[in-house]
Amino acid sequence: MDEFNRDESASKPETVSQRKVIIAGSIGNAVEWFDWTIYATFALYFSKQFFPSDNPTAALLATFAIFAVGFFMRPLGGIVIGIFSDRYGRKAALSVTIIMMAVGSLMIGLSPTYSTIGIVAPIILVLARLLQGLSLGGEFASAATYLSEMAPDHRRGLYSSFIFFSSAIGILAASGLAWILTSSLSKIEMSEYGWRIPFIIGAVGGLVGLWIRKSVPDSELTEHKPKVKNPIFKLLKNYPRETRRIVGISILTTFAFYVFVIYVPTYAINTLGADPKTAFAANTISMVLFMLCQPLFGMLSDKIGRKPQLIVFAVGYLLFFYPVIKWMDGSFSSILLAEMFGLLLYALYTSIGPAVMSEQFPTEVRAVGIGAPYNLVVALLGGTTPYMLTWLQSIGKQDYFYFIILVGALITLITFIKMPETAGKKLEDI
Repeated sequence: MDEFNRDESASKPETVSQRKVIIAGSIGNAVEWFDWTIYATFALYFSKQFFPSDNPTAALLATFAIFAVGFFMRPLGGIVIGIFSDRYGRKAALSVTIIMMAVGSLMIGLSPTYSTIGIVAPIILVLARLLQGLSLGGEFASAATYLSEMAPDHRRGLYSSFIFFSSAIGILAASGLAWILTSSLSKIEMSEYGWRIPFIIGAVGGLVGLWIRKSVPDSELTEHKPKVKNPIFKLLKNYPRETRRIVGISILTTFAFYVFVIYVPTYAINTLGADPKTAFAANTISMVLFMLCQPLFGMLSDKIGRKPQLIVFAVGYLLFFYPVIKWMDGSFSSILLAEMFGLLLYALYTSIGPAVMSEQFPTEVRAVGIGAPYNLVVALLGGTTPYMLTWLQSIGKQDYFYFIILVGALITLITFIKMPETAGKKLEDI
């Protein structure tokens, strides 16, 4: 514990403006994730408006294909907006990302349907998702670097925790709005106009988030650092170990999100015979607990260091993931306990992940150093995990993918063990 004893007077003091920074970053990130999530949440209702077909499943698959296109734009967003953030400041980048996401939502919400403008309708949908994919790819790195650079050194873990805290708020808000709308409107009304409501709300929320982000100061670190002409080249030449470390960290963490947030409820319903209300209730309760644990685990890491939490997370998955998944049945209690296992362990990472990644790179390449490798792993693994698990499950071979996840847990565990401890140190000195 002695390594974490420091002169807090030398650390950046916490001010009212810094507390406002947390609010600005949290609201903006929540809006981003709300806008990103509502597409998948309401796809069932608007798919035939853009892809008319006698087969509703075909229209839905076409809609989800566009979702995947947006997903694979994330690495490009991580690179382009990461470079922009390192050159022109975190505040400017965060403003750009929320504008892009809001414009994408507005395009979808106001778009005429296929019956009105023909093939132009799905083209608008594609363009909107490309824009949103770029936005989300740049959002994480920019928000992570901004909060980490604005935080007092002894509270960087706490500040970092609000990235995923606000992401959970956005996801839960999308789910809650879906419950309200589907309870208030008929299926016909939802298909005719109800699906537009969340996209309009998302666009308005983006304007509110932009206004709040405009009211906070920018990170001073980016103002006093020289600008790098070829940041990707410098990243690969000067920081290959740190870049590989981000890749290693992101493997298990990506699996954890898409297995326990996306896959488990579907698996419980389709394979274990669980009632949909039961599965989604368990998922929602677990997501709320996951969200509330973020600041607690963030503060804990500022006291005991980053590595103990990260190692417990990886070891927990390596030892218990397979038996927990195989033990789960269709009952509410088993689904809830499995979800709590996955998400609470995952929270040990998410609460400090943005800080850990920010602590790997110097200021002049910090955003692109996070955004490029992180979003590449998310696109490759996150974009394929739900599909692969669903396909293997359909042929009774899902255990194959479970073992791939265990291999990922081992790689991530080794990465955590070999990683230096950075809690409490000044970013400039790391």
